[in-house]
Amino acid sequence: MLVNLLIGLIVGGLAGFCAGKLMNSATNSILINIILGVVGGVVAGIVFGILGLGASSIVGTFILSVVGACALIWVWKNVLKK
Repeated sequence: MLVNLLIGLIVGGLAGFCAGKLMNSATNSILINIILGVVGGVVAGIVFGILGLGASSIVGTFILSVVGACALIWVWKNVLKK
């Protein structure tokens, strides 16, 4: 249980960092991008799980986390920062 949580945080953090680079995030805060990556991974896991597109490996989890983090960074930039 603890190992899975730690792996999820690491994968989400890396996904948030990568998503920040992909989305040209203007937050200039790695910490915010990492938090958005972790939350984006959780949200993407739930949404894709409902759609029947769950991930079964670390690579799949990473890809889902990047997609979720990109979506949250987009929301952060375009909706919440106005």
